[in-house]
Amino acid sequence: MHISETKITVRYAETDQMGVVYHANYLVWLEVGRTQLVSELGFRYASMEEEGILSPVVDVHISYHKPAKYGEQVTVRTWVDAYDGIRVTYGYEVIDGQGQCSVKAKTQHVCVKKDSFRPIILKKHFPDWDQAYRRALG
Repeated sequence: MHISETKITVRYAETDQMGVVYHANYLVWLEVGRTQLVSELGFRYASMEEEGILSPVVDVHISYHKPAKYGEQVTVRTWVDAYDGIRVTYGYEVIDGQGQCSVKAKTQHVCVKKDSFRPIILKKHFPDWDQAYRRALG
């Protein structure tokens, strides 16, 4: 299984008055990690969008374990957790500066046509992506 690791330094603007990361900002970090993983697999979401295909999030599960804090460097670990040719589920862990898990999450995505939001079969439209996802699963 391929696991991507993305380093992020917690910025002041990402924290609340207590100096801990505001819960919604973790979703932004998941996107950063997901984009990095896709890049490591050899692709760009922008290329898919240029062909009229989008990849919206259709489901999110996130569990908060330990807050990350201002100034800390966190690591977003991202991998392909499940893939069935239509839906892809990414798994994530956000590891804090002390090596402890702050967040565990999963996001599920479906590729759709931009004009109709109708799902596509990835293998048919983007066979290289399909193969890369299958390889990434291990």
